[in-house]
Amino acid sequence: MTSYLFFSGKGGVGKTSMACIHAVRYADQGRRTLIVTTDPASNLADVFEQEIGHHITPIAGVPNLYAMEIDPDQATKEYIDRAMAPIRFAFPPQMVQVMEEQMSGPCTAEVAAFDRFTDFLDVPACKEETFDVVIFDTAPTGHTIRLLELPAEWSQSIETASAGSGQTCLGPAAAIQDAKLKYERALAAMRQSSQTIFIFVLHPEAISIKETRRAISELKKLDIENYRLIINGIIPPEGTQNPLFAARAEMQAHYLSEIEASLPYPKQQMGLLPSEIKSVERLRQVGSVFFDGNPNLKIEDSIIEAETLKPIQPSNLQLSHLLTPNGHRRTLFFAGKGGVGKTVASCIAAVWLARQGYKTLLLTTDPAAHLGDVLGVPVGAEPAPVPGAKNLWAANIDAKAAAETYKARILDNARQRGRPESAIQIMAEELDSPCTEEMAAFDKFIEYASQEVWQVVVFDTAPTGHTLRLLELPMDWSKQIDVKIFASVDTAAADDVAKQRFGKVIEMMRDPQQSAFAFVMYPESTPILEAWRAARELSAVGIRPSLVVANMVIPPEQATTPFTRSRRSMQEKYLAEIAERFQVPVVQIPLLSHEIKGLAMLAELGELTYQQEESRVS
Repeated sequence: MTSYLFFSGKGGVGKTSMACIHAVRYADQGRRTLIVTTDPASNLADVFEQEIGHHITPIAGVPNLYAMEIDPDQATKEYIDRAMAPIRFAFPPQMVQVMEEQMSGPCTAEVAAFDRFTDFLDVPACKEETFDVVIFDTAPTGHTIRLLELPAEWSQSIETASAGSGQTCLGPAAAIQDAKLKYERALAAMRQSSQTIFIFVLHPEAISIKETRRAISELKKLDIENYRLIINGIIPPEGTQNPLFAARAEMQAHYLSEIEASLPYPKQQMGLLPSEIKSVERLRQVGSVFFDGNPNLKIEDSIIEAETLKPIQPSNLQLSHLLTPNGHRRTLFFAGKGGVGKTVASCIAAVWLARQGYKTLLLTTDPAAHLGDVLGVPVGAEPAPVPGAKNLWAANIDAKAAAETYKARILDNARQRGRPESAIQIMAEELDSPCTEEMAAFDKFIEYASQEVWQVVVFDTAPTGHTLRLLELPMDWSKQIDVKIFASVDTAAADDVAKQRFGKVIEMMRDPQQSAFAFVMYPESTPILEAWRAARELSAVGIRPSLVVANMVIPPEQATTPFTRSRRSMQEKYLAEIAERFQVPVVQIPLLSHEIKGLAMLAELGELTYQQEESRVS
């Protein structure tokens, strides 16, 4: 019987590294192993240092190990081709084109990726090779949970459409009835504790613990019960010889006790390493530490003497033209790999701007929103003043609530225009599909970003792959609404308004006088490559990065031990790479002895990061 391992957790905690370590170990034991990622911003190829892509690929140097990175675009094409195959012979070409256009939205990409993912869980229908172990390196937790919730939603969507128009955003209902059974079998496999384990990777930090608790609570609602924990990034004894890391180790000890008391599941620990995990050889070395309890790896050749370490000066001068309004409202977008500190970076910028006197709105659409955790105050679904922070408002856009409001508005508008009840019913069916939440969250963002009352809007985005799909929504949605009239829903007038509204926002994003995109990253290989890919995707729609925020940079004066010198040396190499790749100003947020939380600390870091010589506005 095939064993399934799901690696999940907050972004940036080391899910991919731990998944790859397990994959190499199982393959070395002679078990035929496959590692699959559903993360739209995959890093498997970076870790294994070889091309992988959207097909099962042997991993060089590891007999029995194969990998696959599910490509959302390719999975979508395969999904549409399969769903539309029986339709093409039964309907006129014009109608087939309309149906294909209706499946062209970003929701279908998410559906298709999950559909491809379930191929490896659905044994009765599986046409893939047989494996002893299948490891899923999942996307960050909030997104993963939504994927796991989708089968029930899809089943409802299929059933509703079958009784109505026969068409859904997933494709023709009749053509995907088999999918319903496949998804139910996949979910059943996830519930088999003898076959499936969910492994949560977390850091001994408050937000990571909270995220793990929330994810387990959501999975229990789906009757998934078999969990393990890997507590990653624990500072080793040799690291505590430095005062900064000693203080962080003391903080970690507190959270390790909390994890032990509040998360009663099997646990393993993994220490913070002096250098990054890349290559098969390195994965085997780290595996010997993790699985066999060997002493921590010896620090390698990357150590250099303290006197040769040189501080990389942050280019945090002359940034006011990027951050502050310049005759227009300014919108700031913080993007990057999950877990690199986008929320912290966006909160620092928002608090700093508010303290300069600008009326500032801080927003997030991330399903795992942590604005309140970082600000140290509750943040609701509607903009509200942040207590203790003059000029600052914040909101966590709730996608589920936004979807209900969005649906009601569209249907009410159709009724007011006198549309027949049959057309209203068709629209209601479309809006009940799993696509609507993502569209509604973006629509809600546009509503706030378009309000004239704000001088600055700071947008703490979801992880990179998800963010890019949000940004692509206006174009994809416009494509869909162009052809919706063929489904007997005449919404041309409303669609024209929506196009103008979306078009205006996209133009705002492209205008450097109005918007700035800041990529947040650790000075490490994987976050840099992920941000670089995201920047190229954005440039394809005319949006270019304005700023890079390098987070958790070890201050040079703290590089006083072999362990800290090794990590600082690694960071220096990557800080230089960041400057070379992006060719934009780079600001640095230092690694601190404690977590960043609360308005006072955010204000202090804002002055350190963005201090300007210009006098503050009144």
